[in-house]
Amino acid sequence: MKQVTIVGSGLVGSLWAIYMSKAGYKVNIYERRPDMRNANISAGKSINLATSYRGWKALDTLGIGDAIRDIAIPMYGRTIHELDGSNSYQPYGIDTQAIYSVSRGGINAKLMDIASEQATIHFNEECIHADLEDGNCHFKNTLTGEKTEVKSDLVFATDGAFSAVRYHAMQKTDRFSYSQQYIEDGYKEILLPANVDGSFKLGKNTLHIWPRGRFMLIALPNFDGSFTCTLFMPFDNDEYCFSNLTSKEKVTEFFQKVFPDFYDMVPDIADIWEDHPLSSLAIVRCFPWYKGKTVLMGDAAHATVPFFGQGMNAGFEDCTVMWELLQKHGDNWEDIFKEYQTLRKPNGDAVQDLSLQNYLVMRNSVSDPDYQLQQKIERRINKLYPQKYFPLYSMVSFSDIEYQVAFKKGNEQSSLIADLINQHGINARTPMHKIDSMIDLEFGEAMRKN
Repeated sequence: MKQVTIVGSGLVGSLWAIYMSKAGYKVNIYERRPDMRNANISAGKSINLATSYRGWKALDTLGIGDAIRDIAIPMYGRTIHELDGSNSYQPYGIDTQAIYSVSRGGINAKLMDIASEQATIHFNEECIHADLEDGNCHFKNTLTGEKTEVKSDLVFATDGAFSAVRYHAMQKTDRFSYSQQYIEDGYKEILLPANVDGSFKLGKNTLHIWPRGRFMLIALPNFDGSFTCTLFMPFDNDEYCFSNLTSKEKVTEFFQKVFPDFYDMVPDIADIWEDHPLSSLAIVRCFPWYKGKTVLMGDAAHATVPFFGQGMNAGFEDCTVMWELLQKHGDNWEDIFKEYQTLRKPNGDAVQDLSLQNYLVMRNSVSDPDYQLQQKIERRINKLYPQKYFPLYSMVSFSDIEYQVAFKKGNEQSSLIADLINQHGINARTPMHKIDSMIDLEFGEAMRKN
């Protein structure tokens, strides 16, 4: 039986271990950290995740999607909280389309449980070197200091944005390109607890956003009635930035001024401010993604920022594509790795571009009446021609259209709708039947032909 080494037991590593076990390989996973299932997984830095179509496709292919749905909450749209206390709702798609809120720790633990039934996970094993061509990996036990060498037929580096395999081996090879771009903003998590009776303080089946132009607060629901909230804001050099929140008094004043309705729900915000660390956000781009018997997957290949909720989904889609190529090429891993890289590298870059673009939308545009009108019209076109027209958000979250195609086509469609609004003088008071006529006039014939 062929041996496989997977470096990293995170989301992609655990999922890919299940795939490779299904393919008949003997799988060993090596993880630098202790077993997270024995730790307080809520204490670290972790943004709640949003599972969408690409993620479900990868999970359902293995028949484990329902096990994850059991710990996920559907969110059918976003609720916008304005400074004056008013709020509005924007659906993500049509009918019952939803993305699903899931705890990073919860889904990772569940995948590790499933993977452990077929593969062996070795904890506290730090990768200190990898021989890319021959499949040898060198590990150091973080508890005992003991060093071991593990030889296998294939090595999959799924060890995250700061991949040890990439750093210790691939980045030292000739003509390996690498860039790491930190954005100016950081993030801090805040827990919004449930009511005393365990009920939710906010609507359960929606993602909540407090957009404030240059920064924003978001909240995703948890099963216990709480919300995992995340404040994204500049580190410094801005009127509102983390470096200015240097005391409990300043934290309290900040939330009272810019998130008053949130402060009413969490009046002790200053006391819990330090419960979670201030963390940074980076995009990692590199190339090539494989050499010899070793390949990068997930964040090790294309780490992104979280503003389109696609980091996990893109990593899971890596597994889907690699699995489909295994069916196509059999055990010819040179051909598999080559085609995987060709297919996924442009899409890894595109999901990063999409994520950065959507940050501007979330923190600013969602409150803009012009943007809201454009979204209203786009949803209407999608409703009238559901098999022909897909908004950008739907292409990314509710289909497996390639990220690079969605990015290009979505921006083109945005320009077309802006032109439609300007040419016909459409505004928020324009009756829907008139909007439908204008849509049919501009888009109908083309849609019926396609």
